[in-house]
Amino acid sequence: MARIVSLGSALQDIYLVDRDDLASTQIGESAIFGEVLVGSKVDIDRISYEVGGGGINSAISFARHGHEAIFMGNIAHDSAGAAIIKVLDREGIDSSYLNFLERKTTGTSVILLDAKSGERTILTCRGASEQFGNFSEKDLELVQPDWLYVTTLRGDMDTLERFFKYAKKLDIKIMFNPGVKELTETEKLVKLLKYVDVLNVNKSEAGKIVPGVLLTELLYHLGNYVPIIIITDGAMGGIASDGTETYRFGVYEDAKIKDATGAGDAFGSGFLAHFTAGKSFKDSLVFASANSTAVVSKLGANAGILTGKEKLHLMPIQKI
Repeated sequence: MARIVSLGSALQDIYLVDRDDLASTQIGESAIFGEVLVGSKVDIDRISYEVGGGGINSAISFARHGHEAIFMGNIAHDSAGAAIIKVLDREGIDSSYLNFLERKTTGTSVILLDAKSGERTILTCRGASEQFGNFSEKDLELVQPDWLYVTTLRGDMDTLERFFKYAKKLDIKIMFNPGVKELTETEKLVKLLKYVDVLNVNKSEAGKIVPGVLLTELLYHLGNYVPIIIITDGAMGGIASDGTETYRFGVYEDAKIKDATGAGDAFGSGFLAHFTAGKSFKDSLVFASANSTAVVSKLGANAGILTGKEKLHLMPIQKI
């Protein structure tokens, strides 16, 4: 098994779940939670306190797969931070490189979830997970991981560059799942791709990095920068290449979505968890899709994460 560092956010997710008052109302191409009136008091069916964030979700994937998972992220000395530490301990994740920020609160999301449709709106106060510049890339020398898995650092391109360069110096492989703010720094982002071994993006994100409309076009252009590319396309599945094999894949199964939070994290980290366990490129894509499906079938961003020991059924996947 591998040693994998997850660098990213840690959040407490507070779910407000209701079957009636949070029903969405369609307005043109968008929808709003239209049943909640300003100034009103609304009875919620259920409240659930969970833990999430890209760094936490991915670390749980790696730990459940049997890898040595190390989390690097910021929290604060508060109840939300205590909840995150409890989860890290429960999952057997190394929290030695967890940082506590003063005069900050632990990142928290309030998720309004319509229990009937699975639609949700997320209100987030990033708090301590808003910044990452306090981390030293030289900690990688102490950890000596095989892989560095990075989700969004809220557009902190300087920290990304420091970690990516140092990881390459130490011959540590990198998987990167950039976020919205990194994608607004296209020129800087493209320059960082030369350090990346696996890039995981969705179709819309890929189109912000390279030209192209079709998945095959986007894959071809991204292949000029990164050896292994995975581009997801929602219910349409996605496309992936390791430079030798290219696969077009569908979804694992048409499951009812209970909560879509963490689906992307589950896919990306699920792929790496399986791939670094010595599984084939194709099998790792299948597991990634199954992991994502399992997560959206349960409440919370990581409750459904698989262990890699499950017996998986066939899914649409074709070598092209």
